[in-house]
Amino acid sequence: MGAVTTDVRRAGERYRGGDPEAGIDTRHAFSFGPHYDPDNLRFGALIACNEERLAPGAGFDEHPHSHTEIVTWVVEGELTHRDSTGRETRVRAGDVQHLGAAAGVRHVERNDGPVPLTFLQMWLTPRDPGGTPSYTLVPAGADSFAYPVPAAGAVLHVRRLGPGEETAVPDAPRVYVHVVRGAVRLAGEELGPGDAARITGAEGLRALAPAPAELLLWELT
Repeated sequence: MGAVTTDVRRAGERYRGGDPEAGIDTRHAFSFGPHYDPDNLRFGALIACNEERLAPGAGFDEHPHSHTEIVTWVVEGELTHRDSTGRETRVRAGDVQHLGAAAGVRHVERNDGPVPLTFLQMWLTPRDPGGTPSYTLVPAGADSFAYPVPAAGAVLHVRRLGPGEETAVPDAPRVYVHVVRGAVRLAGEELGPGDAARITGAEGLRALAPAPAELLLWELT
């Protein structure tokens, strides 16, 4: 694979967005909407990694998506999802929600609960446009599992580590690592909550957690 390169992006470097008056606080990892950065458009198939914080009663009214694979990970609270296929679900911490927008779908995302909601939403570009929208909700399960998104040639790896535990980083052309909580040591860097590493040519890397940590790793082919 050649030399391994690691590009670390800190939580505080994200683009600030959302609508604070409406109870919506958003932090964008990539160029997004008015935050246009031609040098930060994507990493492989990954084109968005948004940290969303919704106050009780806040949310995003019905809006469209197309030609995007949307994967959501709830950190705390409960997300209410409704879409134009008539589906309504509640997404809780540890669940993986995957909406394949295909040729087009509309949905609503809200915090209908009594406590603040924090979730991470990641968008990937599919290899082939069009098709029929799809929806998958995988309930919270093991501390370590993989969820494939074949339409985008990607796999999401979830890793929850105890103090002193370590995990292998997938060997892949590109790997995007996001620290949900805790801290890890990776490739000579210490990453904290909200920090991310964009790794090119990953081979033989391991992440060590000095204290309990939760990681999301995107294996991007």
